[in-house]
Amino acid sequence: MSIRQERVQSQLIDILSEMIRKDLRDPRIGFVTLTGADVSHDLRHAKIFISVYGDEEARKQTLKALNGAVGAMRGEVTRRAQLRIAPEIVFAYDEGIERGQKIFQILNAIEEENKQNPNPTETTPEA
Repeated sequence: MSIRQERVQSQLIDILSEMIRKDLRDPRIGFVTLTGADVSHDLRHAKIFISVYGDEEARKQTLKALNGAVGAMRGEVTRRAQLRIAPEIVFAYDEGIERGQKIFQILNAIEEENKQNPNPTETTPEA
């Protein structure tokens, strides 16, 4: 990944998060956090990853609202980031956080099980 791509990714996250927080007035947009961005080498395509607080329906509604507002955001993003070409922006749900929470829950369950049964049955090797 080039330095230019990394800089544009960082700018996109900053600009879009500010726009979502201040400019978008869609009631379907819930508590959303931009978790990352993936910009193509030619800077023409950008996939923005989001995390949404809430249930599956809240995620769907937020994604629908954000992807519907992309047209209005593209020009502003291009102007603020001083890009020559407006990137095609697509919002996608970041499942990494959810996977991390599931792993954390599994590890906690194993730890609780070990606390309840501190001396597991020791098996002796057969001779």
